[in-house]
This record gives sequence, C-alpha cells and structure tokens, in this order.
Amino acid sequence: MAGMQAKAEHGPEALFDPPFEIAIPERVTSGFVFNSPHSGNLYPQAFLDRGRLSAHTIRRSEDAYVDRLFAPMVAHGAPLMRARFPRAYLDLNREPYELDPRMFEGRLPAFANTRSIRVAGGLGTIPRIVADGHEIYTGRLPVREGLARIEALYKPYHRALRRLITRAQDNFGYACLIDCHSMPSTSLSAESLGQADIVLGDRYGSSCSNVLTDLAEAALRARGFGVMRNKPYAGGFITEHYGEPSGHRHALQIEINRALYMHEATLTPHGWFDEVGRALCAALAEVLAAGEVFVARPSEPPAIAAE
Repeated sequence: MAGMQAKAEHGPEALFDPPFEIAIPERVTSGFVFNSPHSGNLYPQAFLDRGRLSAHTIRRSEDAYVDRLFAPMVAHGAPLMRARFPRAYLDLNREPYELDPRMFEGRLPAFANTRSIRVAGGLGTIPRIVADGHEIYTGRLPVREGLARIEALYKPYHRALRRLITRAQDNFGYACLIDCHSMPSTSLSAESLGQADIVLGDRYGSSCSNVLTDLAEAALRARGFGVMRNKPYAGGFITEHYGEPSGHRHALQIEINRALYMHEATLTPHGWFDEVGRALCAALAEVLAAGEVFVARPSEPPAIAAE
C-alpha cells in the first residue's frame, strides 16, 4: 500500500485475484461498514504501456493512503473494504455501464449509459481522463476488454459490498456505509480553503439520516477539522445507490483534503499522517458508539440533541 505497484497483465481475472480486500474485526460491534473504492494501487504494466501518462501522473486520480487512514476503524468493530485496482483502470463509484463510446472499438451494449454528465466529462466507469483532465489512453479499447473489466472487477466488488451492508442490517437493524475518499486541495475554492478539511456528502440529506451527518460533523469539528457539507462533493453513485434512510440503510461520503496527510506533489505521506488518522478515527469511533440512534421506530424517529 505504500505506493504504486505495477504487474504484468494476464487479463483482469488473473491479475486482480482477488480484486478487493475486506478487513473483518474479531468482533463486529455496530452496523457500520467502511469502504475505500479509490485507494487501489495495483497498476497492470500493459495498462501503463498503452497509456500516454507517466506512472506518477496517472496516480492523481488515486485516493492514495485513504485505506490506511481509515484502517483503525476495524479495531473499533467495523469492517473495511478496499479495492486493489486503481480508479484510473475502473471506477467503482459509477453505474456499472457508464461508458463513453468514443473510447471503444466496437458497439457498446444498448443498455450502456453513454450520456451521463460523468461520461461527458471523461470520468465514466472506465475513465478516459485522470482527475486533472489528462487523457489516459493513446488509442481506443476493444469493447470486450471494457466489459471484461466490469464483469471481473466491478460486479464482484459491489456484490461483496452489498453482502456486508445486508449483513450489518440483519445483525443490528440498520446499516451505515461510510464511503471513504480524498480530495485534492486544488479542487477547493479560495473561500473553502481552511474550512474544508473534510467534506461530508449525504446527497443533500437523501442518502442518510441527518442524525448521522450531524453527529459526524460535530465529532469531526470537536477534533479541529473544518467541515463542509455536500460542496463541492455531495456523494456519487455509491452513496446514491446504497443509501435509503427510510429502509434504515444510510450512506455517507467522507472526502478528506489530501494536503492534511500527504505531499500532493510527490504523493507521499507527510509527518502529520498518523496524527490526522488518529483524530479522524477517534471522531468516527464516537459515531459508531452512537449507532443505536439509527434504529428507527415508526412512532419514535431517531433524534439527537442539538447542542
């Protein structure tokens, strides 16, 4: 996990085996599940060879070290899932078939979503660009290759994530998915700098209870983090797809400013990494400890003091 890894490619099934890792606590103590879909750093050598970007540049879309920042939550009784493959290769925070026809040789399936805003921006399920706008590939990909990535990586990942969420709800009466991401400091407006160490995305209240978002914001602020909600990141496909508060399933996206814990130019952790991780996880441990407030009763909706 310390940095980029490149391996010879023998097809996605063989290379990414398994495509994800799940750290399970010795004793699961709440209905929370942590997910790091963009921290994968295993880059196929053939993928790098056919691209136009340096190994360093292509990592700018990676949520480097986010899985390490949130790893202590396993000791607090919550599972943590992480992708091994990088976001630049396949993006799990998209619909399964958000695909840009300009990227492929051959005809995409009729059910592919080729007109989404994310596809138009080059950031579909198989991205065309990295986050700063640089094109990834020198030429088009065969359609069969793109579909193979979805079958071998995307679908197994989401099946496993869905099982974790279902098991949490079966065991505790509720499930709270915390979707873990990082944001480049350059993505923040001048007014947001200093205010947005962390952005909480709950799809403007539609993906999780305000109780959860309020509690997370208060706990993070108490540890010195500047917190904003939904701007510039309200949550992506994962929070939208898995969050259903009326069914006692909540999904909250957490974006942490990369400058807090790493050198963005060199993509290496800096001296504040451990301190930031401890403060972050201590705040979230408070949220886990209050998990029972999410077990809603029809006549008794969950509430939290407004102090």
